[in-house]
Formats: sequence, C-alpha cells, structure tokens
Amino acid sequence: MQIQKIDRASLATLQTELLKRDPNSYSQYTAAVKEIVEDVKNRRDAALFAYTAKFDHAFLSADSVRITEQEKEEAMRAVGPELIRVMQRSMENIRAYHERQLQQSWFTTREDGVLLGQKVMPLDSVGVYVPGGKAAYPSTVLMNIVPARVAGVRKIVMVTPPGRDGKVNPVTLAAAQLAGVTEAYKVGGAQAIAALAFGTESIPKVAKIVGPGNIFVALAKKEVFGYVSIDSIAGPSEIMVAADGTANARYVAADLLSQAEHDELACAILVTDSEELARKVNAEIDGFLPQLSRREIIEKSLKNYGHILVASDREEMFDIVNSIAPEHLEIQTANPLEDMARVKNAGAIFLGPYSSEPLGDYFAGPNHVLPTNGTAKFFSPLGVDAFIKRSSVIYYSKEALEKVHEDIELFARSESLTAHANSIHVRFDGRDAD
Repeated sequence: MQIQKIDRASLATLQTELLKRDPNSYSQYTAAVKEIVEDVKNRRDAALFAYTAKFDHAFLSADSVRITEQEKEEAMRAVGPELIRVMQRSMENIRAYHERQLQQSWFTTREDGVLLGQKVMPLDSVGVYVPGGKAAYPSTVLMNIVPARVAGVRKIVMVTPPGRDGKVNPVTLAAAQLAGVTEAYKVGGAQAIAALAFGTESIPKVAKIVGPGNIFVALAKKEVFGYVSIDSIAGPSEIMVAADGTANARYVAADLLSQAEHDELACAILVTDSEELARKVNAEIDGFLPQLSRREIIEKSLKNYGHILVASDREEMFDIVNSIAPEHLEIQTANPLEDMARVKNAGAIFLGPYSSEPLGDYFAGPNHVLPTNGTAKFFSPLGVDAFIKRSSVIYYSKEALEKVHEDIELFARSESLTAHANSIHVRFDGRDAD
C-alpha cells in the first residue's frame, strides 16, 4: 500500500476517487435495469422466470419458485449443529441489541382539551434481498430479518438467487428459518427487486425492500423507490482504522485486509499520526497476503482503494475520519473512548485492539448493514426504525380551537389559502347547519 502524508488537496483527491465506487456512478447499467424492472412490472411471472433462466440458468415456474417447508427442513439438517448453535447465539445478540431500539407510541394532554401524540406501528410487509448463487451470507439474513421481527413486521419475504440446480444455499436458508422468515423465493437480481416492488402472480408486493446486492440490485432498488420504500443504495464495503503509535501493527494490517477481501472495489484505509506504525502495517500486509485465499481480489482492492495516510497530529487524523465518513471505523489508540468523542461521521465504531470489524459483521449485535461512500454523514445503520412508521395524532376540543382559530385563519390567508382559513372559520361563524 502507498504511504502518503495527507493535506487538504490530497484528501479532496482521495474523496473524489472513493466516490467513483458509488452505485450512482454506474449509469451505463441504468437503462438495462430499467428495462428489466418495467418488464417484470408488466409481464410479472413470465418476465421473472425468463430473467431467472437467462441470468441464473435456473428454470423455475410458479410451482417451484417458492421455497417449501420441506426444503427449509432439509437445509436445517444439512447445516451442521455447531454452525446452527453459533447462528442462534449471534441471533440472540442481534435481537437483544435491537430490542433496545424499540419506540413506543406516546400521547400528551393539556387542560384546555388538547391531545397530541405519535402512534408507532410496524410496517405490514418487508422484502429482504440476500445475495446468493455460490456464496452464502447467513449473517446478512440475520441482520435484516431479526430487526424486522423485533419491530413487529407481520410478513417478511426473502428472495435470493438460486444455483443452476434451482436450489438455494442451505446455510442461507437455515439462517432464514432460524430468524423467522415468513416466505422465501428462489429469485435474484433486478428482477427480484421488481417482483417485490410490484408483485407478481407468485411473489407478493411488499412495503419496503432491504438487503445488499450487486450493482443491478442497487440500481433496481433506486428505480423502484417511491413505489416502495428501500433501506439504501449501498456501495462496496470500506474500513478505516484510526491508530496511533501504540497500536499493534499486526492487528491493524489484519483488519484492513478483512475488508479488502470483499471485492475489488472494497476500500481499506489506515490514518495515523505515526510514520513508524505506517511502515510496520505496510510490512505486515505484505506478510499476510501469501496466506490469504482471496489474495488476487485483495491485491486489486488495495492497489486501487487501499491507502495509508499519515496525519500531522491527532486532530488532523479525526478531521480526515469525519471527512471520509467511513462505513466501519476502528479506533486503535491509547485512549479509544476519549478519541471516540472526536468522531462525527461513521457507520459503526469499533473501540480498542480486541474489537475488530468482523466482530460486528457476525456476532456482537449491532447491525452490519451500514451507510457507505460517505453517507454516514446523514444515514444511520439499519435498525428497528427502518421497519416502523409513525402517525401523528391531533385532537382539539371546541374550546381549545376557539382560542386559536383567528391565528390559524390569519396564517392561512397569509399563504393565500382561503379554503384552509374557511375550514377553521366555519366552526365559529354562528351558522352551523341543523
């Protein structure tokens, strides 16, 4: 990895380079995605099965697209009991964490006859997209389904692409069964997103779609936003480690590599005020690489989006952190709790040498679905809030409204909305109908 001293100009250049990874930068795929979405919207199952055959080489029908209870039971048997136990423990941590996020409806009253409040309700249905094919992502299954269950969502519909044999990876399916999925279907890609957004003869329309996917999935979610809600348009994974001279270079190097192995667009950045640590981490990375199974992917990721940044002091280190707003931020300094106070923008914050990023991916409990590409400046991790909606509640007695009706009428007339003003005025003009 290249070691560079950072300044405002080089930071601006770095941010520009990182933003090229954003799904919104891949406009060359937009037309193709739009065509798929429109086709599924109009032809429904016929289009869905045609695209599944074309892209996944799996030939499905209305009779085989839905995952049966028998298939779920077979998946549970196929997955070893040890992994089942680990997933159950992970799920317990995820549930306990997200239960603390639950909101309650609230109401307040005044003596003059006013009641105001907020009614909190779960969404009626949610679609969960889980990447599939050869790979299995049971952690993604748990992170998307468990918060929805905690929120009280009645119907949770999972879609995941099948293999050429028309089957779903048993680990993915076992995780879904443990988490409490309502329905599951063997479809993926932009066509699956369209099916969830508009409904087909086989797949029900949902209120919101969550879950990660490739560029076609991301752009399809963007395309259907407005017909349904979505969680976000996520970009490739990223990690930033903020470390001082006290950090263990071996730990830092290992953590950077843990994200670089996701894909060639993944980003791994070390920011430090210690040139000595920078050199040590770089050497440790070179030592680890020959041992890693995804070395080719990691090397491409580090070549394009791997950086070791040397800041002049602690203040500049965290200015860089807040400017980049990383998805995952590890703080490996002498006083990580104290330094956390400097952080304004990050998806998830990992404190100290024994809180490495994979702990959050799999087990600790906080959600690993996080804002990417600098969106941590205004987005939050996936959580219970993503699966609820709120309604405002307003009640005024006649006496309470009478005290303020002239103020409201004046306000409405100032906007030239005379019908608004009249809606209030008629209640006090003495001309009530019999």
